[in-house]
Amino acid sequence: MSFRFALPQELRGAVDQAGAEWQASNKVARFWQKDPTLWTSDGEEKWLGWIDIVERQQKDAAAFTALAADVKSAGFKTVLLLGMGGSSLCPEVLAVTFGQQAGFPALHIVDSTDPAQVKAAQDKINLAETLVVVASKSGSTLEPNVLKQYFFEEMKKAVGADKAGSHFLAITDPGSKMEQVAKGDKFRHIFYGDPQIGGRYSALSNFGVVAATVAGLDSGKLLAEAAKAVASSKKPVAENPAVQLGLIMGSAANAGRDKITIFTSPEIYDLGAWMEQLIAESTGKLGKGITPVDREGIAAPAVYGNDRIFAYVRLKSTKDSSLDAKVAALEAAGHPVVHFEISDLYEIFGQFFTWEIATAVAGSVMGINPFNQPDVESAKIETRALTSAYEESGKLPERSAVLEDKGIKLYATEAYAATLKSQAKGATLAGYLGAHLKQIHAGDYFAALAFLPMFPEHEAAIQGFRHKVRDARHVATCLGFGPRFLHSTGQDYKGGPNTGVFLQITADHAVDVAIPDQKYSFGVVITAQAAGDLAVLESRGRRALRVHLGADVAAGLKTLAAAFDEALA
Repeated sequence: MSFRFALPQELRGAVDQAGAEWQASNKVARFWQKDPTLWTSDGEEKWLGWIDIVERQQKDAAAFTALAADVKSAGFKTVLLLGMGGSSLCPEVLAVTFGQQAGFPALHIVDSTDPAQVKAAQDKINLAETLVVVASKSGSTLEPNVLKQYFFEEMKKAVGADKAGSHFLAITDPGSKMEQVAKGDKFRHIFYGDPQIGGRYSALSNFGVVAATVAGLDSGKLLAEAAKAVASSKKPVAENPAVQLGLIMGSAANAGRDKITIFTSPEIYDLGAWMEQLIAESTGKLGKGITPVDREGIAAPAVYGNDRIFAYVRLKSTKDSSLDAKVAALEAAGHPVVHFEISDLYEIFGQFFTWEIATAVAGSVMGINPFNQPDVESAKIETRALTSAYEESGKLPERSAVLEDKGIKLYATEAYAATLKSQAKGATLAGYLGAHLKQIHAGDYFAALAFLPMFPEHEAAIQGFRHKVRDARHVATCLGFGPRFLHSTGQDYKGGPNTGVFLQITADHAVDVAIPDQKYSFGVVITAQAAGDLAVLESRGRRALRVHLGADVAAGLKTLAAAFDEALA
């Protein structure tokens, strides 16, 4: 792994000053001693179990070898991992990046409560030949719990009630509710998390390594690559890529460059989804934050403002090096750029550790606790209130649309609706959308929050108008699919600076899926999650507009895209 960076003079001065202070105050050593005074003295030392997890995992090598042998001999054709946020994003990176390994099952991820997405995941596999991994650190997270309920009942139908448990594996913290469920249902295996490792820092704990092992990756090799990053992270500041990266991120955020745009070689593109959660959930709080920008295509230097830094993670053997010249152009134009190059896909495990250290260091520089997530819980509370209301009354509370046009309904607070009405060119979808986009100012970002099935065609449609906003307004843009972003960038959107302009996209459910032993369905759950998220954004004074597409998502997105063209004309 190689590392270099190019910074404009002013930022370079701030980073050099921070580096000198870290070196003089012996902060690298204090970091490894788990000194909470590096942050806010708010119990940070209780959440640093991840800094020595690689060495502990290496001592547990026999358990991973035995697991790999068991999965291989059992003849499973697929692994279906049910999780959310830190429990599923690292496994997703591994599934997308490494693909299926010879002699091992293909790894699939379900991290949605959208009924169409749940059903699509089930339709791709034969449950009788599947090992289901339930990954839930706390054991109390709504999404993996209802997904487990659903797929366990489906497994009973596929293999019989007496054999269903042998098709399940749990990864959870000791003493959790999920541990009790796994024991009661006679799961094949239970692997434990570390209570002193938060979800987003768990990639090299069992949440990542067990997923890698059942998918046939070489656990010894991946831990050896991670160990190299651990060793380099203990070096003096001048020789320490992870600490230098963190000093850059934190110093840049303090100077107003509070968005990090992630570029990667196409072979490792999904790394950005994992980085997004780590950075946003760690730094977005108390009105501060580093907003990660993932899967935004690269543009000419003039499109970007002075509120960004850029990270380019390159695979040395990439078959598409077209990004090289474009990133070089950003650097030549004076934009701050950090470069990593990896020569082997397994070096991704070193990247995991490097970015974890860097994010924790950035939190220190910013004066925040990078290990809590005070605003993630707020949306969960709203969702619980709504699902409880549904259980009592059989329906969710309804809001009145502020406008309906071309089959799409618009929702906003009374005050924000008045703002949009006063600035809209007309009482149309395009008119109100144009007024919403006028609220974007220099230094802001635009985020499309889609509570829709995360299907390629939906992502492509939203990516289309996302980039049109970036090119027209010259601001950073983000795209998140709900509910997964609630456990990721949602923390920054609610707890970070009030610089986001949000477009929530919802739809009716053309198909719904019942959840065993619950009065509510998956459709009700995701509808409640969207309503809860919007309510919290609105309560924080965010500029938020919801568009509801109806049951035909493809047609609704096409109508919405046309409205964007008109609004930005």
